Amino acid sequence: MVPTSSASASDKDNCEKIVGVWTLVSVVYVDQATQERTPVLGEHPRGRQIATAGGQWLAVATADGRPVPKTDAERARALQTMIAYTGRCRVEDGKVITKVEAACNEAWVGGEQTRFVRFEGDRLLIESPPMPHPNVNDKIVKIVVIWEREKSG
Repeated sequence: MVPTSSASASDKDNCEKIVGVWTLVSVVYVDQATQERTPVLGEHPRGRQIATAGGQWLAVATADGRPVPKTDAERARALQTMIAYTGRCRVEDGKVITKVEAACNEAWVGGEQTRFVRFEGDRLLIESPPMPHPNVNDKIVKIVVIWEREKSG
């Protein structure tokens, strides 16, 4: 991943650290008022995130226990139990910013997904800023996604 020309040393370091293939560990809402943590996609979600040195980003996450959909209602529910988007990304001011080119939510396409990043050993933690979220009655939450670096070999 190529840092922007004005990138700090920390941003350059984050660019290098983000590159790779990551396995999803968890996705939680953290309530701004109570700090209550709610698993968004269940206790054992599945997913991968891939970041390339050239600045490509791809993230796919699905809920645990998803049945194979057989009806239109079940297909609609399946869409509600996943997160997926891809695009070009950059690192600025401790955040990864993805210009979305394709997504499970068409409203994201053409916009930017901005997330704070930090590392804990082989884990990458990506956090949204606190915001009202329609999936939890517009409570103010941040979304915290934890990925673990895949081991090669």
